[in-house]
Amino acid sequence: MTEFFQSLGMNYEWAWFVATIAGILLIAFPLMLAVAYVILIDRKVWAAINLRKGPNVVGPFGLLQSFADGLKVFLQETIIPSAANKGIFIIAPIITFTVALAAWAVVPFADGVVLADINVGLLYILAISSLSVYGVVMAGWASNSKYPFFSAMRAAAQMISYEVSIGFILVCVVLWAGSWNLTEIVEAQRGHGFGIVNGFYFNLLLFPMWVVFFISSLAETQRVPFDLTEAESELVAGYQTEYSSMAFALYWLGEYANILLMCALNTLLFFGGWLPPVDWAPLYWVPGIIWFLLKTLFFFFMFSWVMATVPRYRYDQLMRLGWKIFLPMSLIFVFVISGYLMATGHFGNPA
Repeated sequence: MTEFFQSLGMNYEWAWFVATIAGILLIAFPLMLAVAYVILIDRKVWAAINLRKGPNVVGPFGLLQSFADGLKVFLQETIIPSAANKGIFIIAPIITFTVALAAWAVVPFADGVVLADINVGLLYILAISSLSVYGVVMAGWASNSKYPFFSAMRAAAQMISYEVSIGFILVCVVLWAGSWNLTEIVEAQRGHGFGIVNGFYFNLLLFPMWVVFFISSLAETQRVPFDLTEAESELVAGYQTEYSSMAFALYWLGEYANILLMCALNTLLFFGGWLPPVDWAPLYWVPGIIWFLLKTLFFFFMFSWVMATVPRYRYDQLMRLGWKIFLPMSLIFVFVISGYLMATGHFGNPA
């Protein structure tokens, strides 16, 4: 894209700057539009599973419901509690929203369609996603209210607990792919299963890691059955209790942007990213970005399915699952996978 702007007569510095801004906007605007519609999809899936109709009034088939909700919160008054720390109270949702968008900078939507194709893309996502807890903790502390504060403590413990096991799972994938670069990880999955199936999920050693990663993704994004930070029967609305108007909307947008990011990571790390499910020439006629979006949407449906059907865990069950089951399991698989790769002579170059 930089070359395109240079061809319009710009020098390299201005061309690079304008190309970067354009790339950011090309990701941010469609992502916000996608968030609006996946919220609608979420509600439609819950309704279908519960034998209800869901949103169906605003626009044809209810397609404009999310925009009506967005307009409603935009027009509401922003209320800041008198006892709150006003500066931190305001900046907390901004941090959550910004961090949720920043993680998408290294996500490849297709071969070459990525804002920053850096060598440590996966490490960047792990680092950026771990910052999201700060928005929640700051909101809980700044609200100067018991329920948000309890929610913030829960969120800190929950995110740290499951990030540890996610980190070891990513190590397993990196060992097999031989790279931290997301594009190279996707290419390593081409024809991985018997030379036909595109995806690490077909690998007997990596399939259990995908199951753990998917469940950990639910916990990392605070989705049912791990939504202990927003348990309405205990904490009203958790860390969002004192928020209203656009501040509340920023948390909502950031939450769903993180959910879509986790769905995209499931696609990129285990299900071949933009590659078709099977390494068969006619399937490559479909643009890679279409395969990527279909797979991501499939995982979002699974997130919604789980939310509509699985009861909420108790907090002690949540912690036990993270520390006593997922952490030892993922650590054992790091040793097993690295030992297998070294024994077979494929360490660092499994292809």
